[in-house]
Amino acid sequence: MPTQVKENYLKALYYLHLKNAEISLSELGKNLDVTKPTVNNMVKKLHQQGWVTYEKYKPIKLTDKGKRNAALVIRKHRLSEMFLSQIMGLGWEEVHDIAEELEHLKSESLFDRMDELLGFPTVDPHGSPIPNKKGDIVKHNYKTLANYSAGSKVMLRALQESSTDFLLFLNKRGLQLGTEIYIHQIESFDKSMSISYDKISKLTISSSVSNRLLVETS
Repeated sequence: MPTQVKENYLKALYYLHLKNAEISLSELGKNLDVTKPTVNNMVKKLHQQGWVTYEKYKPIKLTDKGKRNAALVIRKHRLSEMFLSQIMGLGWEEVHDIAEELEHLKSESLFDRMDELLGFPTVDPHGSPIPNKKGDIVKHNYKTLANYSAGSKVMLRALQESSTDFLLFLNKRGLQLGTEIYIHQIESFDKSMSISYDKISKLTISSSVSNRLLVETS
């Protein structure tokens, strides 16, 4: 089994595991856009390596070994994104696809050097936590902007999702990590918000946007 394919399965399983410890074959197949027989074949191989436990007609479960290996792939991806952003000067909307390639490199010393050059960051350009060398992740208890009421002042710390379209949307509006946001009003009908920040005196954002912004009280 090619390393890249195996690691992509591990990552997908890890993210699904965060939502539910028990993962179905169909759920994994949908996530990776592959057929159920293909998923079944791959999961059997991951089971043989001790990365998942799986029996026919039963859910897939990540083992501790599988979780650690998945977290280390995620570590390489997020360090790569940070390197591309901070050292190479790429925008946060440009780094994901390149990091998808870099995360499969086997040179541990390369990523250790990246980590050192970056000053040992704990989050990537989108605010997602970077696992440490043991695969441990420090989670932050940020809430979505949608959880706050009118009159609140909060700091944008991370994103719930970081698709290119969403990042470009934020770029156009000058919203970036570290931005202090003040909530003026919330529309009762559709939960859209009137907010201000930096030099923007007032802007209305949809509930779809406010549910994607992770913040903490400033």
